[in-house]
Amino acid sequence: MSEIDLVPLHKELARFTPLGRSGLLPALHAAQKIYGWLPQEVAAEVARSLRVPLADVHGVIEFYSLFYNEQVGRNFIRVCTDQACALKGADNLLGRLCKHYDVEPGQTTEDLSLTIERSPCLGLCEQAPVALVDDDAQTNIAPDFKSYDLGIPRSLVYGSMRKLTANCGNGTTTLAKYGEYSAYKKALSMTPEAVIAETDKASGLVGRGGAAFPTGIKWGGAAKIQADQKYVVCNADESEPGTFKDRVLLLDDPHRTIEGMCIAAYAIGATKGYIYIRAEYPYILPVLENALVEARSAGYLGSHFDIEIRVGAGAYICGEETALFESIEGKRGFPRVKPPFPTTNGLFDKPTVINNVETLCNVPLIISIGSAEYRKIGTEKSPGPKLFCVSGDVAKPGLYEVPFGVTLREMLKMAGGVAGKKQLKAVLFGGAAGAFATSAHLDVKLTFEDLRAAGLPLGSGVIMVFDETRDLRDALKRLGKFFAHESCGKCYPCQMGTQRQMEILDRVANGNVLPGDFVRLEDVGWTMTDASLCGLGQTAASAVLSAMKLWPELFVEESKVENKKVSRVSKVSKAAKKAVKKDVSKVTKVSKVSKAKSIKVKKIVKAIVKKNRKASTNKK
Repeated sequence: MSEIDLVPLHKELARFTPLGRSGLLPALHAAQKIYGWLPQEVAAEVARSLRVPLADVHGVIEFYSLFYNEQVGRNFIRVCTDQACALKGADNLLGRLCKHYDVEPGQTTEDLSLTIERSPCLGLCEQAPVALVDDDAQTNIAPDFKSYDLGIPRSLVYGSMRKLTANCGNGTTTLAKYGEYSAYKKALSMTPEAVIAETDKASGLVGRGGAAFPTGIKWGGAAKIQADQKYVVCNADESEPGTFKDRVLLLDDPHRTIEGMCIAAYAIGATKGYIYIRAEYPYILPVLENALVEARSAGYLGSHFDIEIRVGAGAYICGEETALFESIEGKRGFPRVKPPFPTTNGLFDKPTVINNVETLCNVPLIISIGSAEYRKIGTEKSPGPKLFCVSGDVAKPGLYEVPFGVTLREMLKMAGGVAGKKQLKAVLFGGAAGAFATSAHLDVKLTFEDLRAAGLPLGSGVIMVFDETRDLRDALKRLGKFFAHESCGKCYPCQMGTQRQMEILDRVANGNVLPGDFVRLEDVGWTMTDASLCGLGQTAASAVLSAMKLWPELFVEESKVENKKVSRVSKVSKAAKKAVKKDVSKVTKVSKVSKAKSIKVKKIVKAIVKKNRKASTNKK
């Protein structure tokens, strides 16, 4: 290999040297942009400049999917093969593309001109099938590749109201068009306590990223802590398959999010903010950078409070708040043990408020119209507007803004119903970490309370539709692969559980179910749910467990259905159903024991964590 010229790298590293360890990810991004990958010499120079152990640098490079320590092509095509794109023929597209260039997925052409990869969800689900061609989004790709859209993706925005999406759907909104930060100015005329009160019980705002934690409690907790530095972090690491609302909000209306962060900073007394955005949204980065320049010029950002953008590097786990902090600090994205919580010991061990993009976009609305008016939208227990990402087998996929309280039936009607006038088979709620619904749930209201009663999660607002022709075993197989790939490996229940779950779901999809797989799959699912350290492992089996409850016949070996093959598309025969019912009744008895074991495992894990924390405290 020819000697690598490090002169261009020295110029780039000068910008990040003052940051120390926390400048590691930006430095690696800059280095990879220069060389196309991260050779040993480059990694060593980054380590020397930032004074980070070389082993740690290599650990970070190997942890994130979009950092490369082996030579790759000068250009990249990443084809999304997650569920929404799979429904639109993504596998065939990837196959044709690889055949044309005579490579396999993950390989590079001999002349090093191109690398083709299979990619997790690219956040473009409403325009599937899609790919990321270097930094451009390629959407609505025809099977023969003769037609597609390339560049900054369009925003398809619909719904019965336009409060959060008022400026979305017509390109990026500049500050001149957005107008002054009137909600921020109003907030400055209020006390911080009054601002927090508005975002607390007065408005009933809860997190829109999936956890639904009360925003006011989070802000109030951070505000009470005395510290020399506090942080506000915007979690824009939108990686949940089927989710694309943050992409639309940041691309079309970046100032709404920035204004929400300014209000949060004033409320808790923070002087520094971060927007952590996923690397799969490269076309949003210049839009955000320009918006921050406009906000600084207008005096909204400055010495009193300023915002820095941090770009991820391909790790779903970094959507978990503490893993995101680790990433900003220049480490692998491993979740932290809680407590302590971010409001007391967050980013850089300082009090931190971290909110999702949609949550922050609600804040200017609440301050502008007041909590009383805000509560007139939605229901008593689920106030305000909500964004839903509708994709899959619907006539009109897109981002829908509606008040909490519309039914699933009404939502699907807005989206034009099931495409091709076919019948509804299933709806995946909340993304990969969600659960399946059927036509029996069409009249369930889309609120936290009603979905909870129906055993369905609101999650990140994903509504992915499957028509009657779809093989749900294939969908489950993809979910299994997704979580096995994205598990960070820090805790054993998730690390091993996601692998075992993937193996069983592979067998299910291939028609090679082994005796006892139903019991094993349920046992693995409950163990991950009860004993995993963070939300990834705790929800990795949610969709699978819901499918097992709705369609148990999918998971039973063929010998259990009297040697009659169960068609992947047709209804299960009566004999099969009878055999399945008998088998599942046995499973139910075993699963109770399995769940009891899982609870026991959870208690053991908690005891170990408590013991370790006590030991750590004693050392201090």
